Amino acid sequence: MSRFLSISILLLFVLHVSSESAGEEEFTEELLFRPLPDRKVLSHFHFESRAPPTNSYGHHHRLFPKAIYQLVHKYRIKQMELSFTQGRWNYDSWGGFDPIASSNAKPPGVELWAVFGVPPDQVDASWKNLTHTLSGLFCASINFLESSTAYSAPDWSFRSLSGNLRYGSLPREAVCTENLTPWLKLLPCRDKSGLSSLMNRPSIYSGFYHSQRLHLTSDEFDPVALHGIMLEQTLTIVLQPDSLETHPSFSGSRKLQPSWSMSSLFGKTVDGKCALAKSSNVYVQLEGSLVYNMKNTWNSIDSYEGDSNFGFTVSPDRMMKEINSIDKEGYSILYGFSINNDHSSKPFDLGFWWKLPVTWSCVKAPLRVSRFLMGSGNEKGAIALSLQSTEWSQSLLKADNNGEKCNLRVDVFQLVPWYIKVYYHTTKIYVDGASQSLGDIIEKMSVSPSEDKVSPGVMEMILRLPCDMKSASLTLEFDKGFLHIDEYPPDANQGFDIPSAIISYPDFQTRLQYKLDTTSIKSPMVSKMQERRTILSYTEVLLVPLTTPDFSMPYNVITITCTVFALYFGSLLNALRRRVGEEERLRKSKDKSTGKLRLLLSKLSAKLRGKPWEPPSSTPPSSSSKFISTKVVIKIILIAAIAFGWQYYDG
Repeated sequence: MSRFLSISILLLFVLHVSSESAGEEEFTEELLFRPLPDRKVLSHFHFESRAPPTNSYGHHHRLFPKAIYQLVHKYRIKQMELSFTQGRWNYDSWGGFDPIASSNAKPPGVELWAVFGVPPDQVDASWKNLTHTLSGLFCASINFLESSTAYSAPDWSFRSLSGNLRYGSLPREAVCTENLTPWLKLLPCRDKSGLSSLMNRPSIYSGFYHSQRLHLTSDEFDPVALHGIMLEQTLTIVLQPDSLETHPSFSGSRKLQPSWSMSSLFGKTVDGKCALAKSSNVYVQLEGSLVYNMKNTWNSIDSYEGDSNFGFTVSPDRMMKEINSIDKEGYSILYGFSINNDHSSKPFDLGFWWKLPVTWSCVKAPLRVSRFLMGSGNEKGAIALSLQSTEWSQSLLKADNNGEKCNLRVDVFQLVPWYIKVYYHTTKIYVDGASQSLGDIIEKMSVSPSEDKVSPGVMEMILRLPCDMKSASLTLEFDKGFLHIDEYPPDANQGFDIPSAIISYPDFQTRLQYKLDTTSIKSPMVSKMQERRTILSYTEVLLVPLTTPDFSMPYNVITITCTVFALYFGSLLNALRRRVGEEERLRKSKDKSTGKLRLLLSKLSAKLRGKPWEPPSSTPPSSSSKFISTKVVIKIILIAAIAFGWQYYDG
């Protein structure tokens, strides 16, 4: 019987261990490089941590950050995204029709949105608590989003999400190493080993654009939880490489793109992967337009005798895999390198050398969007949203074979602070310079007007624009409000920011499609790039000047008031505390100390002059006391009169 019990316990233990191993935590790290047309390089770090459901694994984790796990369970978060961005994504030069631009091109400052799995009456309280927690976790001013004047609840236009969703943005939030360090602490190896060791602070913050992003997805509160919690951390940087030694086999009139390496971009090399990472890969992606232009350049140069059909060299020459993906303008190429076997004695340093001069352009979004202010003065103004067609939107007309009218759907989401009082009934739309009826262009519109010191103004709109248009514009008039003196920021004269508007194109989705079957490739970053994503872009942040008081006046009033009161109370206390008798005794004691010397001198003087000596006469104390008391009374009356007059005229 005892043997049977021991065997049963052993079997149960084996089953328990096998069930836990089936749901183990995973951590992967990846890095993607992409040359850009304006002689810059895009570096995209991607870290992914997965934790199985709590009901099958338990509350304790080996790799997944405990702070994020507690955050999910305390506030019942289903989805959350937080980004810290410095700079603005250049949609014309760096592209807008690819997965990285749609998911990692963020507005300046801080952007936060979250979906909660709580009853609707508890969403606002969960949001406020979440902002305070994230503010302390990432050492930022995210707690400013707790106020109802700083966040909104989009209905249907924001990322096709609905329900218990809250969105907020802080355009003026500065991004520095104090925000990056807590972000790195969420990684198992931090920045001590693996790809995260490349994150040299001077290299990152000297770039033209950098955005650190944290995306959280959880199904912990589903009755049938399958995936658990997935944490995706990305860092997107645009750097200007220092030109390395170029290939000597070509010298032409056109200038070569700058060559680069990991050590030249970040000043470091990778000594090996993170010991806790399941996989660690580095990729180099060449867009389809770049590959197409390189082939044309190579064919047009007869004197060039290269060893490849392409005008570049990649080092080291140990590619893990070469993938051809289908792009809008042809086949793009994705080179993969594994650093699982690298170590400190044999570090990994990826290098990219150009051999031919080549020019190309990234695939742009369907429309080029910009936003600006109209009007002058500190009373009224207008917000203008400009939409201009690109090569991609012009090709839609050629693809329309049914003969029906082609329309381009554009979703607009705009959040306006309460002190910018927008008059939504003044909305005007122009297409190719001609005014249009709102009913012909606007398919759906939802407006939530602002309420003073309570809530911001929110506008959600679906536009149906003709595909053959060249340009379109939308204008909204507004009045500038007045703030209380306590509501002005320290740099009020700089102006007030209106967060970026979000423009999306639901009819257009982008993803990375492979030419061949790639079931053997198991890369979280590449898998994310294969998912369909709606094209998304952000407009500029508007800077609105408001009427500001002269902050030097309160300062001057406070200063002179404090000075007068100090003189008044100081003189009054000095007069009240001074005693005439003590002064008289003090004078007499001084006279006694000098009396003997004075008598001796007077006797000596009388003997020298030959006259009889007479004792010196002293002033009667009664007259001195009367004089001093009269002086004190006059001073008290004068100070009281000054104080009364000041209070009367100041009141």
